Amino acid sequence: MPVKTAIVLFTRDLRIEDNPVLAAAAANAEHVLPLFVHDVRLHATGFAAQRRSDFLASALGGLDERLRSRGAALVVRHGEVVTEVCRLAGETEAAEVHLAADVSAFAARRERALAAALERQRRTLVRHEGVHNVVAPGAVSPQGNDHFAVFTPYHRRWADAPWRGQAVTPRRLRLPPGVEPSVQPSPGRSASWPGGETHARRRAERWLRQGIDEYQDRHDDLAADATSKLSPDLHFGCLSARELAATAAARETAGAAAFARQLAWRDFHHQVLAARPAAAHRDYRPRGDAWRDDGQALDAWRDGQTGIPIVDAGMRQLRHEGWMHNRARLIVASFLTKTLYLDWRHGAAHFTEHLLDADIANNQLNWQWVAGTGTDTRPNRVLNPLRQAERYDPTGDYTRRWVPELAGLDDPREIHQPWRRGESALRELGYPPPITDLDTARRRFQEQRQLALDL
Repeated sequence: MPVKTAIVLFTRDLRIEDNPVLAAAAANAEHVLPLFVHDVRLHATGFAAQRRSDFLASALGGLDERLRSRGAALVVRHGEVVTEVCRLAGETEAAEVHLAADVSAFAARRERALAAALERQRRTLVRHEGVHNVVAPGAVSPQGNDHFAVFTPYHRRWADAPWRGQAVTPRRLRLPPGVEPSVQPSPGRSASWPGGETHARRRAERWLRQGIDEYQDRHDDLAADATSKLSPDLHFGCLSARELAATAAARETAGAAAFARQLAWRDFHHQVLAARPAAAHRDYRPRGDAWRDDGQALDAWRDGQTGIPIVDAGMRQLRHEGWMHNRARLIVASFLTKTLYLDWRHGAAHFTEHLLDADIANNQLNWQWVAGTGTDTRPNRVLNPLRQAERYDPTGDYTRRWVPELAGLDDPREIHQPWRRGESALRELGYPPPITDLDTARRRFQEQRQLALDL
């Protein structure tokens, strides 16, 4: 039954195209109040890091522009979400609040609290599943279990699952009477990587035009940087994952299929976290690890000063860009958890601090996958950073780009193993020696895992 006023509570769905939340509210209400609340509690979780806050400000500015083009505007509030939503619902006599369901324990608690508070006001919270995904968490599951714990069988079911249709983009929106729109949000300071739906769609169009068909062959080439870089846009919902997957599927190329597989990995981790929210902080599959406590080694890893160039290149790219190539993420994560044998939670927290795309499901569960405490079917594999460098940065160009101390070296073998030149040469270059011996570290990790298995 149509209602007079509905609130659309935007969270990580900062778009008007293919947004089921906005579409449903617009179809069922005479007036629509688009709302975003800066949740003060997020500042205590580490997920309100400055770089992402800048990107978010830019994305909100873009959303406001898109809404204004259709007759509405974005209302922005700061405070506790339940309090701010209920206040506005009371002021506008909104009968419904529409929201995209999310998978983290934090989001689930917030949704439950909001639903209860609105019910006390005799209002309704309308949750929309799967807005952030291609296939909603829980839409496919194995017989006898609530989620898939291995990617390959999940991917088979994911590929065969029906996808929802394209959500209608409202042509016109009307604010409730008396509502004053907020001052247009600042575009943010991330000029080199601006957020927002308009910028996201341009990036996606460029990727679909110039990169996706070669993705299968080039996605692991560190120097080529031939990945989509759309993960921040997907994290904040400036792009629809379902729309992107549908566009990729229509191309019918090996590159597009490989790219769609990455979207399936994203959905896979969301369905794992939805079923096991504690996996954001606890081992999904405990291995009995007695992680080392070595603050000096952890700081060297964070600062890109480990003396292993391919590792340092990735860590410096992260600090400079707020992003890191996926292959580099695997290398640096394996180095921290299996070479240095330091707790994966340290790495996940550092990535959360710096990454634009620090989606809790993908960040935490990818870290667990590499650490061997997650869903990897080969939990004790160790990525040798030297072999990884030889294979994925064979010319040394990626390492030269991010480790300028070594930019003057010509031989890729010396770029990836500068200690070959001797200690005095390292001092002249201003680059540190390795903080650990790789073979010794590998044996230590294997012994620790075996010891835990024997206990």
